[in-house]
Parts: sequence; C-alpha cells; structure tokens
Amino acid sequence: MAVVELTQENFEQIVRGNEMVVIDFWAPWCAPCRAFAPIFEAAAEKHPDVVFGKVNTDEEQELAGAFQVRSIPTLTIFRQQIGIFSQAGSLPASALDQVIAQAQGLDMDQVRAEIAAQQAGDGQH
Repeated sequence: MAVVELTQENFEQIVRGNEMVVIDFWAPWCAPCRAFAPIFEAAAEKHPDVVFGKVNTDEEQELAGAFQVRSIPTLTIFRQQIGIFSQAGSLPASALDQVIAQAQGLDMDQVRAEIAAQQAGDGQH
C-alpha cells in the first residue's frame, strides 16, 4: 500500500478507520528524515495490512504539537486508535520490521486494561 499524507483534515479518520497506523513525523529539510523515507516506504510495501502515513511537520504544526514531536523523524504507531509506540530518530529496516511485528503481537485487551488501571490511578504497574 502506498504511504498516505496525513493532515489535520484526514488524521482522525485514518487512525479511527484502520486497525494499525504507523506514522512518520518528518520535514523536507531534515536529512535523517529523507534517509529514513525509503525504509519507511519499503516497510509499507511489506505490510499491506498496515496503513503507513507521513506527517509533514512544517505543514502540519498543530498535529506535530498535539503529539509533542520535539525532534524528527519521530515514529508513532496507533493500534485500534490507541497510541502504543512513539520514538524519535530513524530506524534501520530490521528494527522497523521488529517494532511493527511487536505492535501487531500486542494483546490489545491487556493494553486497554492497563490504560484503564492507570486512568483509575491505582498506581500498580
């Protein structure tokens, strides 16, 4: 599947409408972002069941701010509308594949239970 440009207008619809979305926060002037782009695009080809989106932080400053993106590239993964991973920096292809596999392997019922426990403030981890 091709990489989707994410904007303020389509972001929520894409995240809500798909099981898993992998997002690359980037900017055109950022050399590490440009170096990571082919790795990200290759991963999108390898994982047709996952939506891969890119957020241009220059054009979508509100989105970047909402996700507290402080450095780019930043990789963020949503699964079932829950942010389950966020990391600044470029990843080699093997590490990106590993992160995607781990995200796909998560027990989302357990993740939701952990979030509920944290929000309830029981303090147990």
